[in-house]
Amino acid sequence: MSAGGGLRSLLAAAAVKGVEEARARIFGHVLNPLGKRSPNKILRKKLIGDQVAEWYPYDIKFDDPLVMAREEKERLSKLEMLKRRGKGPPKKGQGKRAAKRNK
Repeated sequence: MSAGGGLRSLLAAAAVKGVEEARARIFGHVLNPLGKRSPNKILRKKLIGDQVAEWYPYDIKFDDPLVMAREEKERLSKLEMLKRRGKGPPKKGQGKRAAKRNK
């Protein structure tokens, strides 16, 4: 009697396994009989790279030489104005660190 019961449970387990495999194929699930961690949850997510790239606006100043030239001209004029007032950058070896070392 016990031999028939073992065969019946074996057949039932095989039928359940077949049903699970069919269900996975139909619904697109992934079988994980061992219960180990799987990256499928992460891999199923939509990719967000395009949305992240669209978040930042396009910056024209790196491509347009006229904009770059105007900004450089403004920077030089501001630097010249600061130098005339005595607020420009120090000469080499005269900065805060060098002055601190010389004390």
